[in-house]
Amino acid sequence: MAITDIKEYAHLSEADVEELARELDAIRTDIEESRGEQDARYIRRAIQLQRALAAGGRIALFASGNRAARIAGTGMLATAKIIENMELGHNITHGQWDWMNDPEIHSTEWEWDTTSPSVHWKKSHNYIHHKYTNVVGMDDDIGYGIMRLTRDQRWERWMIGNPVYNLLLGTLFEWGVAAHGLETTKFRKGEKSKGEVLRDLKIIGRKVGKQVGKDYLVFPALAGKNWKQTLKANAVANLIRNYWSYAVIFCGHFPDGAEKFTKEEYDTETHPEWYLRQMLGSANFHAGPVMAFMSGNLCYQIEHHLFPDLPSNRYAEIAVRVQALCDKYDLPYTTGSLARQYLQSFMTIAKLALPNRFLQATADDAPETHSELKFRIRGGVRDTFGVDPATGKRRGLRTAMCELQSTGIATT
Repeated sequence: MAITDIKEYAHLSEADVEELARELDAIRTDIEESRGEQDARYIRRAIQLQRALAAGGRIALFASGNRAARIAGTGMLATAKIIENMELGHNITHGQWDWMNDPEIHSTEWEWDTTSPSVHWKKSHNYIHHKYTNVVGMDDDIGYGIMRLTRDQRWERWMIGNPVYNLLLGTLFEWGVAAHGLETTKFRKGEKSKGEVLRDLKIIGRKVGKQVGKDYLVFPALAGKNWKQTLKANAVANLIRNYWSYAVIFCGHFPDGAEKFTKEEYDTETHPEWYLRQMLGSANFHAGPVMAFMSGNLCYQIEHHLFPDLPSNRYAEIAVRVQALCDKYDLPYTTGSLARQYLQSFMTIAKLALPNRFLQATADDAPETHSELKFRIRGGVRDTFGVDPATGKRRGLRTAMCELQSTGIATT
C-alpha cells in the first residue's frame, strides 16, 4: 500500500520533521522579503515575449499558403501558447505575482489561453491537487480518473487501456484538463449533483466557445484564401502545446520516487509533515535556462510543490537550498533527465494496465509505490537510523534505500 506513516518512511523523528519545516519556512521568508523590481521585470518581459511571439505567429500565418511562413508561424504560435500556459497562466493563477498588486498580472483576473476555465483550474489544481498531493483517493490528479498510476488503485477491466488513455490524454491535454474540472469522479460517487455538473459544463462551454472561435474560426477567416492552412497550423500549434504541457506535468508527478500516500497518513498530518509529503511526492527533471522557462520552471516541481505561490523565476535558487536540506536530512531529491523521468512514468502507466497478480513487485515495494512496510522485513534495523553520535552524520531514507539495494532486496 501507499505510505501510511511519513515519518517512519522518511526515517525522521517528529523533532527532525519540525526542524526541517522551520528551515523551509526560513526559505519562504527570505524569498518573500527579497521580491522586488527584478522579479517584476522578469514577469513583464515574459508577457511581452509571449505576446510578441503570438502576434508574429498570427501575422505569419496570414501568408500560410507559403510553406516557410506556415512553418515559422506555427512554431511561433506553438511557443507562445506553451509560454502562456506554463510560465504565465499556471504561475500567475497560483498567485505568484499577486504581491505586485498589478491587476493585469493577478490570480483573480488572469484567464489563460486554454479550454479549461481558470476558475475551475484554481479549484482542481491550486486547491485540491496541492493540498492533497498524491494522497490516493483524494488527489484526482493521480490518473485523472482515466488511468491507473498506483497499485493502491484497484484494477478494473477497463484499465487494460492505460497506454491508449495516456496517448489520448497527451493529444487532447487541454480538453482533458477542462473535463477534469467537472469532477466526474465525485459525480460517480454521488458527492456531486447532476445540477452542479451541468453548471460547471456551462462554464466550460463558454470558455471552449471562445477558444474554438478564436483558433478555428476568427483567425482562419482573417487569413482569407489561406484559411485551410491557417486552421491546420492553429491545430498543430495547439497539439504541440498539449504534448509539451502533458510531458512536463507527468515528469513532475509520476516517475519512480514520486511517492503516494494514504488517507490515514493525511488524516493525522501536521503542517511540517505536509512539507515532507511535498518533497517526497514530487520529482524534478534537468533543464537549462531555456527549457526551465519553457516548462514554466516546473522542472523544479519539488520546489513548486513546497512553495506554489513564490515567483517561478526564484525556483532555481530555492532548489540549491532544498537540495542542501535533502543532504542534511538524508532524504532523496528525485530528479533526472526529461527522457528518463518520462520513460519511468510511461513504464508505470503500461505495467499498471495489468492486474497486480501479473506484476513482480509488491504494493509495498514497487518502483512507483513504496510504503514504510518495506523496511520492516529487516527486523530492528530502523533503530540504527538517526544522527550517528560518533560522526554526527544523519542516516535516513536515502541511506536506507541504498542499504536495501546492497542486500539484494531492491525494488523491481
